Amino acid sequence: MKTINTLLYIMLAGLMTLFASNANAQQSWNFSTMSQADKDACAADANWVLGSDRYCYIKGLDNEPLIANGTELEYTKSLKFTAAEPSAPEEGKAKIRCNYGSKRLELNGTGVILIIPNLKVGQFVEVYCMTGKTNSPRGLSATNLSGTTGFGETSAEELTCTGTVTSDGDVTLTTLEGGMYIYSITVTGEGGEVTPPESDYNDVSQNITKNQVRLTVGSDIKYYNTDEVKITFDKTANTVTVTPISGSWQDVYTKTVSNIDFALAENDDPSGEVTEGEIKIKAYDGWNEAAYIEWDLLDGATSYNVYVSGGSLGSEYKKIDYQLVRNYGTYGRADILGLSAGTYSIKVVPVINDTEDESKASYVDNIEVVGHDRIGFAFANGKAPGAYNNDGTLKSGAIVVYVTEENKNTVTSDAIGSSYVGLQGILDGVRVGIKDGDLTKPVDIRIIGQITDPDYLEKGDLLIDMASESKSASYEGLTIEGIGNDAVADGWGIRLKSATSVEIRNLAFMNCDSGEGDNIGLQQNNNYIWVHHCDLFYGNAGSDKDQVKGDGALDCKKSNYVTFSYNHFWDSGKACLLGLSGENDKMYITYHHNWFDHSDSRHPRIRSYSAHIYNNYYDGCAKYGVGATMASSVFVENNYYRNTNRPMMISMQGTDIVHGEGTFSSEDGGIIKSYGNMFAEQSKNFSYVTYQEDNVEFDAYEATSRGETVPNSVKTKKGGTSYNNFDTDASIMYDYTPDAASEVVSVVTGKYGAGRLQHGDFQWSFNNSVDDESYDVNTALKEAVTNYKTKLVGIFDGENSESGEQGGETGDGGETGDGGETGGEDNPDVPVITEGTITCSFTEGQPNTNAPSGFFTVAGDKAAKKGDMVIDGTTYSEGLKMNSKGSVSFTPSEDMTMYLYICTSDASESLDINGDDIVSDTATDGGVIISMNVQASQSYTIKKGKSGETFLYYIKLVPVE
Repeated sequence: MKTINTLLYIMLAGLMTLFASNANAQQSWNFSTMSQADKDACAADANWVLGSDRYCYIKGLDNEPLIANGTELEYTKSLKFTAAEPSAPEEGKAKIRCNYGSKRLELNGTGVILIIPNLKVGQFVEVYCMTGKTNSPRGLSATNLSGTTGFGETSAEELTCTGTVTSDGDVTLTTLEGGMYIYSITVTGEGGEVTPPESDYNDVSQNITKNQVRLTVGSDIKYYNTDEVKITFDKTANTVTVTPISGSWQDVYTKTVSNIDFALAENDDPSGEVTEGEIKIKAYDGWNEAAYIEWDLLDGATSYNVYVSGGSLGSEYKKIDYQLVRNYGTYGRADILGLSAGTYSIKVVPVINDTEDESKASYVDNIEVVGHDRIGFAFANGKAPGAYNNDGTLKSGAIVVYVTEENKNTVTSDAIGSSYVGLQGILDGVRVGIKDGDLTKPVDIRIIGQITDPDYLEKGDLLIDMASESKSASYEGLTIEGIGNDAVADGWGIRLKSATSVEIRNLAFMNCDSGEGDNIGLQQNNNYIWVHHCDLFYGNAGSDKDQVKGDGALDCKKSNYVTFSYNHFWDSGKACLLGLSGENDKMYITYHHNWFDHSDSRHPRIRSYSAHIYNNYYDGCAKYGVGATMASSVFVENNYYRNTNRPMMISMQGTDIVHGEGTFSSEDGGIIKSYGNMFAEQSKNFSYVTYQEDNVEFDAYEATSRGETVPNSVKTKKGGTSYNNFDTDASIMYDYTPDAASEVVSVVTGKYGAGRLQHGDFQWSFNNSVDDESYDVNTALKEAVTNYKTKLVGIFDGENSESGEQGGETGDGGETGDGGETGGEDNPDVPVITEGTITCSFTEGQPNTNAPSGFFTVAGDKAAKKGDMVIDGTTYSEGLKMNSKGSVSFTPSEDMTMYLYICTSDASESLDINGDDIVSDTATDGGVIISMNVQASQSYTIKKGKSGETFLYYIKLVPVE
C-alpha cells in the first residue's frame, strides 16, 4: 500500500501534544494549565522558586504530595513523589517543576518517582510524556502494570505509555536516563475486568482494497475508510476526533497520535499492453520471476503455441515448453517461468490442422516481472538454493521434469535414469545420483494441477533424502514448484532428510495425513533450504487432541541455514515447530513475510535456534505468536500483530505463567529481542510485558534500535539463558532492509505477497468476529478444502505442432524430462469425429470401444473385478476402478446422452464429472446408472465421486436426435 503524508495534518505540529480527560476516566491529570490559586500558593511558599514560566520545588520528597502554602496543589492532586533534595535551592536544580508556560510537569533527573496511589486491579493507565532533553532518548519505567506499551522504552520523541493495573495498590513511574516531561495522566475503568478504552473505538481493520486514513497511536495503528469518516483536531483541547459522515458515534483520541497519513488502495491492475488478433485475451500479468496469460479458446484450434521475449531473453521470441500451455475447458492458460526481473512480451498462436496460424495470434507487451525476495539464512555463504540462479533464471543444464495427475506414477527422466519411475522414483534417482557423484545438474520438478497420492509414498510423504554422508561436492540443487495458481499436493506432504540446496515454492498442501504427515517437514540434517509462496491448508485429523486440524504445517528440526518466506497459513493448528533436541544456537533460520491467517499457535515455537522473525503478519492468531524455549535466541522485528493476544512468550515466565492457561511449554526459556513490532486491535486479553517493565516476568527485551545489543545480564527466569546477539554479528547476519511494521499487511496480502501466484485458485475469507479467537476447525473451510477439485482439463498437445523447437526452458536452458502429456496423440481435448452410439467396456486390462482411436483417454486399474453386471443383454465381470488413480476423458463431436454403468450393491453411487458430483439415478441388473447430456466440443473428465471408490463397467454415448 502506498503512503502519502498530507499537508492537512502538518497542523499537528511538533508531533502533537494531544491529550484530554477521557469521558470514562475516574482520574485524570492534564498539566497544560495551572490554576491561579495554585500559582498564588506557590508564590507565597519559600519552598517554591518562580522561574520565567514555572514554579520549581526546592526540597526533597519521600512518597509525598506537592504542598504549597499548606495546601495540596490541584495541579497534582492525589499524586505523590519521591525525589532527592536538589544540590542548590535554585530553579535549574529543582527535581519537580510545574511548567504552566510549556504546559507540562517536569521530573528533572534520573530516578525521580511519581506515584499514582490506590488504584484497582484492571484499571487502565495512560501517560503521555517526552524526553526532557532534545534528541536525547529517555523514558519511564512502571510497576504494578501488565500488558504495557511505552513503559521501559527510551525515545527522543513523544511516548504514550499504557498498562493495566495488576493488583490493588500504587503504580510508580520512574524516570530513565534523565529528566522527563509529563503532559497528561489518565486512569480509566472501575477495576476488575481489564478493558482499555480503545476497545470501544470504531476503527476498522486494514483493507488494501480501500483508501484509508491511518492514525499511529503509540505502538498501535488505527484505520478508518476515508470515504466514511472525517477527522478534526483541536490543539487547544488537545484532541483528535474521528466522526462518521453518516452516523452519531465519535472517537476521541487522548493518546499520542504521532502521525496521521493516508494508505491508498493497492493498485493490482496488470502491467502490459494488448494487441489482440482473433484470440481474445482474458487475463495476464507478471509476478515473481514468472508471467502468465489466459485466453478464450478459438473455434477450430486444436492447441496453442506460446512465445516470450524481452528481459534477459532478448528481443527474439522463444517458444515455452508445451506442458506449460494448459486447457481449462473454456479458456487456455500459459505460465512462463525462469524470468529475471524486467519487462516481457508474450505471444499466443493458435494451432489449426497441426499448423500455426500467425495471422490469428495475439500479443501482450510490457509485462512487468519482479525478482523474488531472496533474503535470509538459506542464502548464507553465497548459496542459491534450488535449481534457479539468484537472478531467477534456471541454472545451466537444469533437468526439468513435468508431473501431472496422469503421469505421477509413470514419469521418467533419461537425464536422471530411466529406471527411476514415478514422482518418488525421480527423487530416489536424485538421491542415488548424488550419492554416487553421477548427478551434478540441478533438477526442477514442476507440478501441474491437483496431484493426489502417488502410488508410493514414504509414510504418507514425498521423501527428499539426499544421503548427506556422501553428497556430490558439485551438486547444485533441487526445486519442487507448482505451475500457475492451481498446483496442489492433495493428500500428501513433503519431507526432507539429509537434503541440501532445496527450494519448494508455489504449491498448496491439502488433506495431508497425520502421522509423519506435516504439510512440509524438515526432519534432520538439512541445510540451505528455502520454502516460499506456499498455501498450507488443513491436514486430516490425527489421533492426538492437538491434531484436529492436521499435524504441523511447516516444521523444521535439526536443520541449518533455512528461510521460510511468503507462505500463507490457513487456520493451521500448529503452524511452525522449530527444533526437537540436539539443536544449538549456531543453527540459523529466517521467517519473513509469512501470513499466519487465523492460525492458532507455533509462529514459530522455537528450541535452541538463532531465529530472525521479521515482517510477518499475525492475523487473528488465537493462542500465541512467537514462543521461545531451550536457550534459543530470537529476534522478533517489525511484525504486525492484529488481535493476537499473546504476541511473544518465553516459557515459564511473563505472560506464559501469569495467564496460566496460556502456558505453551515447561521447558527452560529462550530469550527474545523485540523491536519495531505493532500491535493492532488489541483485545482485553492482550498481554505483552517487556524486560524494561519487569526484569523477571518479561516476554521480551524491547530494543531501542535494530542494532542494539542485549546485555548479558538479561536472562530468562528458568535456565538463565542470555541473548547471543547473533543479529548484530556481521560475520553471521545478512544484509536486509525490513519493511515498516505499518506496511506489512499491504505487502504480505498484496500482489507479490504470501501464498501462490494470484493468491491461488482457492479463495476464502475469514469472519474476524467469529474466527479470531476460535481454536476450533472452521467447518465450512474444512468442507471446502476436503472437496476441492481442480478446474484443469489437461495440457494442449503442442509437442509436435509446426514451428519452433521444444526446449527445456525459456531461460538459461535445460533438459526436459518426460511427462506432462494427458494422452499424446490421443489428446482428449481435441474432438474426434464420431458417428452413432459409442460404447466402452473394460476387460483384459484395456478399454474396449467402438470409438475411433484417441477418443477416450483412460488412466487407472483397468481390470478390476467386482462382480457381474448385465448390460444390454451382455454380462460384464471387469471394470475400471474409480479411485484416486482412475479417470476417463473424452470430447464428443456432437451432443449426446451419456450413460455410466457402475457395478455396486448399493442403492446409489456417484462420480465426479468435470468437478461436479453426479449421483446415480437408475438401478439396473447388478448395479446403477448415471445419465446426463454432454455437449459437442466440450471436454469431459470422469473421476471418483464423493461416495468413494467404485467400479465403472461400461460407458454408452447415444447421439441426441
